[in-house]
Order: sequence, then structure tokens, then C-alpha cells
Amino acid sequence: MSKFELIVAIINKDYASNLMEAAREAGAKGGTILNARGTGDHSVEKLFGLTLQQEKEVVLILTEVKHKIDIMKSIIETAGLNTLGRGICFSMPVEDVIGTTFSTLDEKEE
Repeated sequence: MSKFELIVAIINKDYASNLMEAAREAGAKGGTILNARGTGDHSVEKLFGLTLQQEKEVVLILTEVKHKIDIMKSIIETAGLNTLGRGICFSMPVEDVIGTTFSTLDEKEE
């Protein structure tokens, strides 16, 4: 069983700072914010013949499993579908980590 999880949150642009503040209060040590754009039909608008797509931010948070649920709950409370952030989040298990304070490859070699 994995000791780590990668939490992925996809939210409307300009809500990542609020999301990260809430995630830190719930146990996250940090995160990475990527710019993105939605491709769903409902987010595409036409203006003067140009197609506009909703700008998004993708927030990646690597955490220990014990903090995952608290962080995900705080994300949804702060920037979930029922907020202006209109976000979703999910997690994936992470087998190995290197280059952070979470590094596990050294432990496996022992």
C-alpha cells in the first residue's frame, strides 16, 4: 500500500491561492499550480467569431496518505462545484518519491 497520494484539483482561474491556503491549514506542505483550459462544450463561448474557453488552474499536491481526506475536504469546501471556484478533485496513489522531504527511494535500498 502506498504511503503517499497525489491530489489533483481542477478549478476556475484565480482560485488556486484560496485553495492552497485551505489545503495548508489541512496539512498540505505545498503544491504546484498549472495553467489550463477547459474543453467541454458548456465552457466554450463565441465572441466576435472567436472561440473562448474557460481558463482553469490545476493544483497538484503531494501528501502523505494520513492527510489526504482532510486536504480534499478543505479543497471542496473552498473551491468545490458549489463555489465560484467550480472545482473538482481526485487523488492517485504514488509509489515512489524522490527529491523532496518525502523521498522513499533511499528507504527501499536499505
